[in-house]
Amino acid sequence: MDLARFPTFSLVHRPTPLEHLKHLSTALDGPKIYIKRDDCTGLAFGGNKSRKLEFLIGDALEKSATTIVTVGSMQSNHVRQTAAAAVKAGLKCELVLDWRVPWTQAAYGNSGNILLDRLLGATVHLCSRDEGRNDKADEVMAAIEARGEKGYFIPTGGSNAVGSLGYVDCAVEIMEQVKQQNIKVNHVVLASGSGGTQAGMMVGLAGAGSSISCIGIDIDHDPVSVRAEVAGIAAKTAELLGVCAQVEKAELELAEGYGAPEYGMPNPKTIDAINQLAQTEAIILDPVYTGKAMAGLIDMITKNRFGKDEAVVFVHTGGGPGLFAYSDIFENTP
Repeated sequence: MDLARFPTFSLVHRPTPLEHLKHLSTALDGPKIYIKRDDCTGLAFGGNKSRKLEFLIGDALEKSATTIVTVGSMQSNHVRQTAAAAVKAGLKCELVLDWRVPWTQAAYGNSGNILLDRLLGATVHLCSRDEGRNDKADEVMAAIEARGEKGYFIPTGGSNAVGSLGYVDCAVEIMEQVKQQNIKVNHVVLASGSGGTQAGMMVGLAGAGSSISCIGIDIDHDPVSVRAEVAGIAAKTAELLGVCAQVEKAELELAEGYGAPEYGMPNPKTIDAINQLAQTEAIILDPVYTGKAMAGLIDMITKNRFGKDEAVVFVHTGGGPGLFAYSDIFENTP
């Protein structure tokens, strides 16, 4: 897999740490649990989207774009990192945000990621309650072109074949780290929503001939759609890299039942998982992605999904700023 032939723009502090969660592993009495700290990628509070944006911004610059346009929900981690990446690359940035998540606390609309979007100087377009964000983005792109500028559109989560190359690269990084640390890893577990992170990880592992499985945790509470997104992006990413045969043999594993009640709405097990990791390992998860994914991993461990002699890597995809938009749910945290 030759990633060097794709244009990139450097954004990530790499390699991000791979740490053993000793206390959590002991508490759960299951497999050895490691964490890939992609919350430490370094760009504007970090997160997994920065890896995707290295390839997406590289592609935008290669195509002489002047303005980046992307879409997301009000507290999108991807949108925040895109705004930061545009600053680093000297590009303008326009963000189209919608009200997909029915969270009503005031902080949701003025704190966390949206506060950072504005601090980073991006132009923010808020959709009306009945307005689709992709339709609004089409209008924004048309206005950019009418001004004589060149827009570059990045889809939700940076999740397309180009963006997913960032997690092909991360898979290679993990394989190098486990070799250096002399760890036998059996599974990688991560949050799966817009699909690009899991797709890239799958392609990277399968394309390298690794026996490590990639298990996505559905955080959308919409497994049919998530599975289709992952499969479609993985196929296109494999085609880009010329590893279709290897990827076709890989199983697409998506753990269901952890995303309720819907995207962006945490459930009690999400909150418990956030509290448990904070109080055992001093690592902060978020209520939209990593909290739900960790709740899924904990549940699978308690149900003996993994052997005690196995090792699991949990990918921390970031999202910390979003906690401040959901502060009300932690008022009764012990």
